[in-house]
Amino acid sequence: MLLDDGRSVDGDKAAYLPPCDPTKIICVHLNYKSRAIESRNSLTAVPYPTYFMKPISSLNGHRGEIVRPADCQFLNYEGEVAAIIGKVTFNVAREEAWECIAGFAPALDMGLHDFRDTDAGSMLRVKGRDGFCPIGPGLVSGIDIREQTIRTYRNGLIVQEAQIGEEMIWAPDFLVADLSRHMTLMPGDVIMTGTPCHSRPLDPGDVVEVEVTGVGRLTNHIVEGPVPRSGDGFPPSDTAEARRVAFGVDDRVPQYLKDNYWAASR
Repeated sequence: MLLDDGRSVDGDKAAYLPPCDPTKIICVHLNYKSRAIESRNSLTAVPYPTYFMKPISSLNGHRGEIVRPADCQFLNYEGEVAAIIGKVTFNVAREEAWECIAGFAPALDMGLHDFRDTDAGSMLRVKGRDGFCPIGPGLVSGIDIREQTIRTYRNGLIVQEAQIGEEMIWAPDFLVADLSRHMTLMPGDVIMTGTPCHSRPLDPGDVVEVEVTGVGRLTNHIVEGPVPRSGDGFPPSDTAEARRVAFGVDDRVPQYLKDNYWAASR
């Protein structure tokens, strides 16, 4: 791997940082047709995108560890494309929005659905944990992201797959134009563009990867962390709602479906 300053680095041994330094990370809900159907939302029931935010402390890099606390069980992957803003952007039209995007990177929007029944929909504790937004390995420009395919792998097995231009409901230019009506997007800011269907839980020891054709492949490792020292606040919960979101169904799910849901459902 050749760096900008001419040095050569062994990519297999390099330590990777996120390829951006954002002031904010904005995520869109239900932006793939398959995910909207899986989540029981008809495509006409959500005429405009809705959003939530992840804290900057959730950033993680290629090959970084993602921690699942020992008292939790519903840590879901969501493979996504991250659109990285390249210049100060405010009140732009859709046709101008592409010029405001510095490039794209594979990303993960990790969610701890043991906390699904709290935070009134903001998902602060579900998706705001440290390390829950891996992005990388690098930033790629000069491609039409709508022509690419996104795939998520669990331990080498494909668990999510979608052709972006066919599945994505609101393309990155729409999201940039919409958001910039309300706030200034700064260089390095991240827009997470949504995930296809089949987001499912991971276990410590798993390897999760997100590949975007023409862009790259992000790899992260799931590890177990300690139970928090404080017992205050909303506890991890095994509820019907947590399981509905974690597994995409209402009923309690057999273990073999947890371990290999995509293979079992094809």
